Amino acid sequence: MNQLTLGYSPCPNDTFIFYALANKRIEFPFPLDILLADVEMLNRRVGQGGLDISKISASAALGILDDYWLLRSGGAMGRGCGPLVVTRNPVKFEELQESKIATPGDMTTASLLLRLEGTHRGLRVPMQFDRIMPAVMAGEVDAGVIIHEGRWVYGKYGLHMVLDLGQWWESHTGLPLPLGAIAIRRSLGSRVAGFVEEKIRESLRYAQRNPDEAWSYIRRHAQEMSPEVIGLHIGTFVNEFSIEAGEEGERALRSLVDAACTLENRPVPDQMLFWS
Repeated sequence: MNQLTLGYSPCPNDTFIFYALANKRIEFPFPLDILLADVEMLNRRVGQGGLDISKISASAALGILDDYWLLRSGGAMGRGCGPLVVTRNPVKFEELQESKIATPGDMTTASLLLRLEGTHRGLRVPMQFDRIMPAVMAGEVDAGVIIHEGRWVYGKYGLHMVLDLGQWWESHTGLPLPLGAIAIRRSLGSRVAGFVEEKIRESLRYAQRNPDEAWSYIRRHAQEMSPEVIGLHIGTFVNEFSIEAGEEGERALRSLVDAACTLENRPVPDQMLFWS
């Protein structure tokens, strides 16, 4: 095998997890061609079969299962970490039923959750996640579904949270919210899949042992985030599910895929989600 292509986002949770792999702090026998990109771009690249291993939105798993497995390490899942719907003025979410709402991309888990909740029937406007809060402020859209660091800074923009979609999911299912997962090409085989899964786990643990060493890499890719927000981001989105999805995490992902199938009137895929 000459090299593997690896995609992940520049968000602090991903750069924390992949720091040691990207910077050769742990042993990995294959050269890596690394792409850092917004998760919606990664969703599309994987949907086209363009990456060997990549972070994807959990909701995007439905469209790639013929060609990809999911790994049990490296993902983003948890409680109290879901997307938020924000507005310029404090309103009830029910008032937004026919409104124009920005989302961070049609293939994202955030967009799927908005559809699953079912109240909103209006226009969804996909845009880069970091453009959503400015668009809400400027009145380009009536509301926005924010992700990543948005949950800690929307108040600084003078915006109001009208719905926590993660809280809705948790109360509806009793499960943690699967936001993102790592996909790997099935044609690489289960032996490589298991090996890569363990190496991602090893990379994460290296960063946990050496956070100061990883900091400059994380900070460089975090754009304008303050150190405090970077710390909150890592503390929230890197957790026990990032190390091992476990039985509960697998059930959560399957529940999300099944819910998407029901919503879209599609047959539930019979492929295994995770490598075995």
